Amino acid sequence: VQLQASGGGQMQAGGSLKLSCAASKFALDYCTIAWFRQAPGKEREGVACISVSGGDTHYSDSVKGRFSISRDNANKAAYLQMNNLEPEDTAVYYCAADLTYYSDAGAALDFENYVYWGQGTLVTVSS
Repeated sequence: VQLQASGGGQMQAGGSLKLSCAASKFALDYCTIAWFRQAPGKEREGVACISVSGGDTHYSDSVKGRFSISRDNANKAAYLQMNNLEPEDTAVYYCAADLTYYSDAGAALDFENYVYWGQGTLVTVSS
């Protein structure tokens, strides 16, 4: 399973960014896709995940209402639309995939439940 995140950059607070995750056909056909982030000195945090069909999603409380996850299986990609960015959103963002979809949000956003990882993309939000 191949995953590659892109789209990071620098943004002022209140702005928007859209991250992309280029994924292999296998990942889009069979895997839950999730976005995680890791800020310096902090643990990796689950941000959002989406089921294979795209019909089920989970979001962390810290981004709910501001971020939106989506997937385009035909184009082998997943996305994270980030609006109303805050300095606290500054982190390296990773996309990940796993064959299991967890209905429980806590499990769905637990990085230990994801086997496949792409390289990260840095998002920096200034105040």
